[in-house]
Amino acid sequence: MSDFEDINTRGLVLVGCGRMGGAMLKGWLSRGLQPGSVTVIDPRLAPEWQDKGLRVNQPLPENPAVMVLAVKPQMMADALGGVPKLSDTLVVSVAAGTTINTFERSFPDAPIVRVMPNTPAAIGQGISALIGNGLATAAHLDTAETLMSAVGRVVRLDSEDQMDAVTGLSGSGPAYVFHMIEAMAKAGEAQGLSPELSLELARMTVAGAGALAVDADEDPAVLRENVTSPGGTTAAGLKVLMDPENGLPPLMRRTVAAATERGRELGKGAA
Repeated sequence: MSDFEDINTRGLVLVGCGRMGGAMLKGWLSRGLQPGSVTVIDPRLAPEWQDKGLRVNQPLPENPAVMVLAVKPQMMADALGGVPKLSDTLVVSVAAGTTINTFERSFPDAPIVRVMPNTPAAIGQGISALIGNGLATAAHLDTAETLMSAVGRVVRLDSEDQMDAVTGLSGSGPAYVFHMIEAMAKAGEAQGLSPELSLELARMTVAGAGALAVDADEDPAVLRENVTSPGGTTAAGLKVLMDPENGLPPLMRRTVAAATERGRELGKGAA
């Protein structure tokens, strides 16, 4: 039995098919979702999605199994204004900073699952956190997890209050890592490497270490200790990086805290 059997029968509506929406759609289609069961609502749909057998900007099916909202938060009001009232349809939102309460005003009788994915989902390497409202059953959460697992790993939250911290850590986190690659590359240049060589070394070091951290499934502290010889070069570098006052730990705490607080501010504005 396909995970998409009910969805293939009743239909799925995807509102917004940009980078994130497109990545999810690609993953769903590869896992058995039938193109003809998908209604895509996006006035600026990329050419790659034309002639794929999808229902593009057509009237919504009468009782779709799922509606996935994948438009930017600032476009959410316009998107919600154009969809009908739903009750027996699971509403899944991947819009940052838009609270469940906002969707409950538009879909008061619908089960709603709010999801925070991150940009590596675009290549199937994302991490998504989800939380449902009071009407979302275990089956609804399973469906949402099935949909999001097409673009990476999935974790479930205990309460929506955790979503701002998730946003501050994994939602915004890829940008922190990209900046770390920039900083490492510049540091290598300062030690005499060419910009091209230094960037390649920094980029692949971060990518490889991240892949190893996932593959080894060990405490990162253990992995760090495994490559740190007493009195060696790594230890000398880590002495600076791990300084409790001026090193990476306090800097990262402030970074994630600032992003988390901004998420709370945006959430209040959308509440």
